[in-house]
This record gives sequence, structure tokens and C-alpha cells, in this order.
Amino acid sequence: MGSGQVTTSVPSGPSEFQGKHVTVAGLGVSGLPAAKALHARGAIVTAVNDGDDARAREQAAELEALGITVRLGDGATLPQGTELIVTAPGWQPDKPLFLAAGKAGVPVWGDVELAWRLRGPDAAPWLAVTGTNGKTTTVQMLASILKAAGLRTAAVGNIGVSLLDAVLGDEKYDVLAVELSSYQLHWAPSLRAYSGAVLNLAPDHLDWHGSMDAYAADKGRIYEGNQVACVYNVADPRTEDLVREADVEEGCRAVGFTLGTPSVSQLGVVDGILVDRAFVENRQKNAQELAEVADVDPPAPHNIANALAAAALARSFGVSPQAVRDGLRAFRPDAHRIAHVADLDGVAYVDDSKATNTHAAQASLAAYEPIVWIAGGLAKGAEFDELVAASAKRLRGVVLIGADRALIREALARHAPEVPVVDLDRTDTGAMLQAVTEAKRLARPGDTVLLAPACASMDMFTNYNQRGDAFAAAVRELGA
Repeated sequence: MGSGQVTTSVPSGPSEFQGKHVTVAGLGVSGLPAAKALHARGAIVTAVNDGDDARAREQAAELEALGITVRLGDGATLPQGTELIVTAPGWQPDKPLFLAAGKAGVPVWGDVELAWRLRGPDAAPWLAVTGTNGKTTTVQMLASILKAAGLRTAAVGNIGVSLLDAVLGDEKYDVLAVELSSYQLHWAPSLRAYSGAVLNLAPDHLDWHGSMDAYAADKGRIYEGNQVACVYNVADPRTEDLVREADVEEGCRAVGFTLGTPSVSQLGVVDGILVDRAFVENRQKNAQELAEVADVDPPAPHNIANALAAAALARSFGVSPQAVRDGLRAFRPDAHRIAHVADLDGVAYVDDSKATNTHAAQASLAAYEPIVWIAGGLAKGAEFDELVAASAKRLRGVVLIGADRALIREALARHAPEVPVVDLDRTDTGAMLQAVTEAKRLARPGDTVLLAPACASMDMFTNYNQRGDAFAAAVRELGA
């Protein structure tokens, strides 16, 4: 299922949207199905979009063929008569369109809010995941576990499959594994998940949210109204704070996950075994073995944490220990997430191009030692002192690329002055081959050359996928 493929029909009964003037802000993965779903329910829809490129014109033509009004290149003005805005998740709250809506008393929903409200009476419950890092992997692990339990499920939301497609499509599900970004949660005031998890919190997207407190508060919305379990990270007390602040259903419990020995109402690790002390009888004394650390691919610490969070959500839904184990064994991570590329002359080359912020890079660096680190790109306002200080002892050497590499170089000078640094003064795509060549020169047998940039990729590459592909191609060229 993808954008534009949602199969909907006009409901047989009256619709709350019949005759309602709704503005859909932003086309693309969420806007197109939102506009179609609202139109099918009798709404008078106007779609607005900032861009006016070939892709936008193609989408506009598709909507106009249905009788939907589309305004391209003008996403700032509130269409006259608007009674509701449904926005793409990335549109910032301070956009003129939303400021005008606020003055006019017009509510703003995201596509997640719309999907939640359009669910049928027998809709599948949502097991929801958010966090600064690890969301996609955890949701995919969760879906794998649910499938191993024989449940009809899908990984949806911020993962690329529109929630509207999942909710309104022909496929019937028992439960949905839902990835939610802070953007999506900001625009989803009435969402109430069966169980929810916040994996971690670190500064990210602060330009969008305005502050760390606002960012955390939007993440914490995932816990509102939870029915069974609010899953939090024992190693990140801020996630537990969000649980305490949430208004949940009576009987809903706080369930922690930890890489250490679990306390009561936690999942954790004992002697290489993932164990559950939350969803077992007499949890004061008993623990249930779920899987081995070796069942998790790859068994890096932060990925074990992802697996525990996924297991906690699945167990909250009544999934058996065997299904947890089988689902984790069946799971394979997406490309560019701590992916082993090759071994050359006793040195491992690992692609974690998806580590686009400092929190993700620190988790990646913690999984290996010694490391020749390839880093740099667009910093997005990030600071690198904490990352470098925490990782300095693991570093054999560093190769820096990208527009904001000087910020990392300065942090290295402050916190790891003895570590050799190669600063490549180029931002063309061919720089990756030189970076890998320099990393090979610095590495010794037993080391890991790790691409964990801690930065976005758009200064040099289309996206982190292209950056990871360039790294893998450079490794293959050196090994040829």
C-alpha cells in the first residue's frame, strides 16, 4: 500500500465531514490519501501545497480529477470558509496558515488524528512507538513478533505506509504496529493507543518544536489514554517522567526495559537472555525467558533495547514468549542500520548511515571498539562535545567529511586531542572513496571502520541511503 492507493467508499450512513470545508495542507504520502478520504465522505476539500514542482502537479491533477480544489505554491493563506485543517506532519506549527487558523478558531489535525477518527467500530488496536532513535527498527521487530504469533498486522505510520491506507483499506488487521514521529504526535490530540512506548529522548528537531521541553511533551502524547502498558526506557529517566505525567486508563501499568537485570514490572537481560518480569504471574518472584541476545540481529546494545521495547509491547497484547523469540529471529534490519559491509585485512566495515544525529551515533559507537570513525555532514544545530567525550576512548582515528565537519573537529580537539583526525575539505559525493581510503590507512586488524555520521546527509547526498550506498561501494572498490 502506498500514497494514492487507499481504497475507500462513501460511508452508507451520514458522515461528520458531509458538507464540511476542509483544507488539506501538503500533498505527498499523507496529504493525497487524506484529501481522497475526506472527499469520499462528502467534505468540500481544498488542498494547498508550498511546492509547485512536477510531482506536486501530478498529484494535483489526480485530485482535481475527483473534483478537489488544489492550490500549488500557496500554503500560507487560509482558504475562505475553512472549518478544519488536516496537515502533513512536517509542516511547522508557526506557519502562517496555522497562525491564521488559530486566530479563526479552526482546529488542526494531522493524518494520524484523521486516521484515528475514521477507524471503524471493530478497528484494530494500535501498539505505538516513538523516540528520538530506533523507532523504525522497533516497529519492524514488533510487527515480526506479532506475525510470529499468527496475528494479522502491519508496520505503519511514519514508517512509509500511510495510516489512512491501513485504516481505510480492504485489509483487516488484528493489531497495528505504529511508528509515530514527534510531528505526528503534535497534531494528534485524541489518539489513544492500546499500549505505547517512548524509546529515548535526545535533542532533535528543536527548530520545529521550539524547545526540548516541547519536543518531549509531544513525544509523551503517545502515552495519553493507554489501556494496558506505558513502556519506558529505564536508562532514560525522562521517558519515565512522561509516563508519570500521562493520563491513562485505569489499570494501565508502567513497564520499563533495561539492558541490565530487570526489576519487577520490567523487561531486561540476564546472562545473555531477554527476560520478562512484567507480564508474568507473581512477577515479584518469577521471570519468563523470551529469547537470547544472539537472536537479535545485530546484537548491538541499542538494538537489544529496541528488541526489549518491541517485546514489551507485544507481551502487553498477550503474545507468547515463543512468538517473541521466533519474531526476533525472523527479523532483519533495513539497510544502513549498523549493517556489516565487509571484512578487509582483518578490519570490519560497518554502515550506519542512518545515524543522522548525535544520539544515534553514540549508540552506534558504543557497539564497537577500537573504531576508525567516519563522521560529518549537516549538523542541524547539534553540538558534539557530549558524543565525543563519551566515545573518545574507543577511537583509533577519525575521518571527517561534509559541510559542518569543523564542529566535530573542534569537539575532538577538546575531548580527544590524541586521536588522529583526517579532515577532508570536500563535499562532493566522490569524497566517500577518499574517506574510506583514509580510514583503511588508519585502521589496524581487529578495528572497525564505522560510518556513523551524527549528521544529516543532504550537503553531499540525496539522503542517508545514498550516503550508505556510497560507503559500501567504496569498501567494495578497496577490496577488489
